[in-house]
Amino acid sequence: MLPVTPVLAFGAWLVAQSKTTLSAPTISIFLKPPGVIPLGGSTTICCSCQCGNGNFVLYKDGHQLHTLEDSGSKAEFSIFNATYKDRGTYNCHYLEGGTVLARSDGLDVIVTGIRLPGPDLSVLPGHEVTAGAQVIFHCTTTHPSTGCFLYLEGQIRAELLSREQDDYNFSHMQKGHGGRYSCQCFTRNASTEWSAVSKTLDLVVRDYTLCNALRLALGAGLLLLLGLIAAEATRSRRCCRGGTARPLPGGIAALTLTSAETPELPSRAARGHE
Repeated sequence: MLPVTPVLAFGAWLVAQSKTTLSAPTISIFLKPPGVIPLGGSTTICCSCQCGNGNFVLYKDGHQLHTLEDSGSKAEFSIFNATYKDRGTYNCHYLEGGTVLARSDGLDVIVTGIRLPGPDLSVLPGHEVTAGAQVIFHCTTTHPSTGCFLYLEGQIRAELLSREQDDYNFSHMQKGHGGRYSCQCFTRNASTEWSAVSKTLDLVVRDYTLCNALRLALGAGLLLLLGLIAAEATRSRRCCRGGTARPLPGGIAALTLTSAETPELPSRAARGHE
C-alpha cells in the first residue's frame, strides 16, 4: 500500500496543474489592416491577450524579434517600408516572470507587388442588421479568373471567395460578426498577381434580446407600481367611509365619522323657511 501523505501530495499537485491548464490565457495575432502587404507599404502586427502585465515577445520563423514590456492586454509591432525580407510566419508569446504562458497561432505575412486595382465590397441587406439575420458580402472585380479573400479586422483567418461565386453568405449573424470588413483579389494564372485591398466596410450587428428583456422588466415593474397605487387608492376610499379609527404607520390613529355622526346639511326647503 502506498503511503497516505505522498499520495495526497501527488493528488494536490495534479489538481494544481489542472487548474493552471484550465486558466491558461489565450493569445491572438492579426494584421491591421489585414491583407497582402505591397512592397514599400506598412502594416501592424497586433497581439491580444486577456492577461496580466507581462511581456509580449514577437517571433518570426522561430526567431525572436522584439519584446514589449508592461504592455497589458495588447501589443503592436509595426513594419514600415516592407520588403521581401519581412515575409514569413509570425507568432506571439506571452510571458510572466520569464515563463511562457501562451503562444499564438502562426500568422503568414505576404509581401509582394500589387498590380490590380482594388475590388468593390458591398453587403446586403445593409450596413446594420439584427442578430440572426442573413447577410451576403459581395466582392466585385473586373479582372477575369480571380479569387478573392474576405477579411474581418481582428481575425487571423480570411474567407476565400471563388470567381464563380464571389460572395460570402452569413446565414445567422451573431454579435461577434460585426466589425470592419475588406476584401482582396488575386489571379489564378501561372504568375499570381494581387490587387489592392478594397475600401473598408463597417457592419453593425444589433442584438435586441437584452434590450427587449429590459423593456419587459421595466414594463412589468411599472404595471406593478400602478397596481399598488390603485390598491392604495381603493383602501383609502374604504378607510374614509368607515366609522372607526384605523391605525396608520407609526401607531397614529385616523378618526373617521360615520353617517350618523356627520351633521346633516339643511335642505333647500328648510333653508327657504328660515
